[in-house]
Amino acid sequence: MLARILAAPLGSHLGQPVVVEARPGAGGMVAAAALTRAAADGYTMGLMTGGHAVSAAFGRNLTFDPVDGFTWIAQVVEYGFVVTVRADHPAADLRALLARAAAPNGLSYGSAGTGSTHHLAGELLAAMTGTPLVHVPYRGEADAMTALMAGNIECAIVTSATALPQIRSGRVRAVALTSSRPSASLPGVPTIEATVPGYVVTTWAGLAGPPGLPGPVLDALNGAVLRLADQPAVGGRMAELVDGTVRTSTSAELRGLVASEMGRWRRLIDERQVRPD
Repeated sequence: MLARILAAPLGSHLGQPVVVEARPGAGGMVAAAALTRAAADGYTMGLMTGGHAVSAAFGRNLTFDPVDGFTWIAQVVEYGFVVTVRADHPAADLRALLARAAAPNGLSYGSAGTGSTHHLAGELLAAMTGTPLVHVPYRGEADAMTALMAGNIECAIVTSATALPQIRSGRVRAVALTSSRPSASLPGVPTIEATVPGYVVTTWAGLAGPPGLPGPVLDALNGAVLRLADQPAVGGRMAELVDGTVRTSTSAELRGLVASEMGRWRRLIDERQVRPD
């Protein structure tokens, strides 16, 4: 949906139709592999997300360099996740929720799947609090929310955009945010950092091209993205979609973010001995 928000105005700005083509599979690695093999002429771009760095940190399905195998164009958004429980859950806050890990069956949390950013957000919370959390992977956020409402798990870590319909319906309650900033859509919900100092998990989305994109082409694409993100009709829609922040960057800044995130998650994966599916 982010790609579709960008496509029409980007096409108008560049004077070329922009066609969105979904390439799902392997945590984004199928699309990434197609992008890294494309001609470096500026006519093929990819909308990359934080899941790219997570998949690369696991080292799975890699047939290319996850950093230098691309020309990084510009970041467009940054957003976090929300820890959710059923509306009738007895825990009033994150501290009370984590205390339930002492129960015989432990504290279970659902995610969008093993090896997802959601999963690692829970692993980081467990590591930083010394809390034994039981991870229950699902095939996407929607399935995790369904399991939460059915009472199969105690909490779920999902994007607020996914949780908001159920929160507004009164079936689900937000306990804490993984980002360092409050959410405009979830006023009054505290950050995890307020309880666990130093804890922050966000993800991102940005555009990349094949390796070797010529400098003038890169500059033109980067400039177009930055100008479009400043337009409320584009930037505002993207921020609303992800319940996050429009955050643009230079090519070098986005490359640095990808490399940094890969290193961060690789250290956690090694420390926690996390294994992907």
